Amino acid sequence: MSNGTLTLAAAVFLGGLALTAGSASAAPLSVNSVQADSAIVTQVQMTRMERRMMERRMMERRMMKRRMMDRRMDRRVMERRMDRRMMNRM
Repeated sequence: MSNGTLTLAAAVFLGGLALTAGSASAAPLSVNSVQADSAIVTQVQMTRMERRMMERRMMERRMMKRRMMDRRMDRRVMERRMDRRMMNRM
């Protein structure tokens, strides 16, 4: 029983190493390779318009985060005020 599990674990480990070594290889790919599709993808320089769109999206995200934090702080302040009022009533 233990020999079987040991060989199974060794096979899984070696199989995992073979898969990771194949996908993480830094060697240039040949045309007939299985991973030739990823070699076709190239980087393209962004236009001014695309860059500006990304900047605007980042600015909107920052503004949304800031607004969320402000509202969260306002809620906490209101809760504290309500707590104080309740304590004064008692």
